[in-house]
Amino acid sequence: MSQAAPPSASAPRLAGAIDPARLQHAELLDREQFVPRPLSEVFPFFADAHNLEQLTPSFLNFSILTPQPIQMQAGTLIDYRIKLYGVPMRWRTLISAWEPPYRFVDEQIRGPYSIWWHEHTFAERDGGTVITDHVRFRSPLSALTHPLFIRDQLQRIFAFRYAQIEKLLGAKPL
Repeated sequence: MSQAAPPSASAPRLAGAIDPARLQHAELLDREQFVPRPLSEVFPFFADAHNLEQLTPSFLNFSILTPQPIQMQAGTLIDYRIKLYGVPMRWRTLISAWEPPYRFVDEQIRGPYSIWWHEHTFAERDGGTVITDHVRFRSPLSALTHPLFIRDQLQRIFAFRYAQIEKLLGAKPL
């Protein structure tokens, strides 16, 4: 699997976007999965923020607070409510890149991580679509929490997400 490069330091940034220099020291989580459906069907599913609720495990008590429908484009802000380890909190993301039907990036503006940068890419292959997630993250107390909790929790969240994608779209892990 190819690793995504964070935006270059010289690339123009939206207000509120993460400084690319901070991403160089973040942890990585990369996942790929094949969906036997055309890109023209797959990207619209992910472009609809409402579908994120179906892809998020119930233990997070996830809900979107931003009124629907959400017009996705670079600069869109989306507010959520989650419960992490029983603690309710708000999460705000910025869509910092929007390149339909091939790519978009969401970045945490406010929430449980000190860094959260999630690039979603979509590529046609063998009559279907390869969905790739490149996540760069850091927890506020990464030296203490990351080894024990954060990576394991993210692995569980993305395992659920991929199982749901398989169920909803007929996907297979690569």
